[in-house]
Amino acid sequence: MRIDVISIFPEFFSVTELSLLGKAREAGLVDLHTHNLRDFTDDKHKSVDDIPYGGGPGMVLGAPPVAGAVDWILAQSAKPRLLITDPQGRRLD
Repeated sequence: MRIDVISIFPEFFSVTELSLLGKAREAGLVDLHTHNLRDFTDDKHKSVDDIPYGGGPGMVLGAPPVAGAVDWILAQSAKPRLLITDPQGRRLD
């Protein structure tokens, strides 16, 4: 099974080498690929943030880098399955 992860911190996923996922990778059961979202930007600063619709505090990921990354990954696979997380859960305080 191939798993592609898009992140602005792809180094974070190196810890998977120490877990059950690492054992699955060694056994050839899982093929994990990490992708730096900044590689899919077109500005010199490699910006991935955008201003929230309607203003207000905080930043959100811009659509163009995410769409570029997803399109590139989907083109690499013959039978892709797509899972995208979103912020619609309950707030954890």
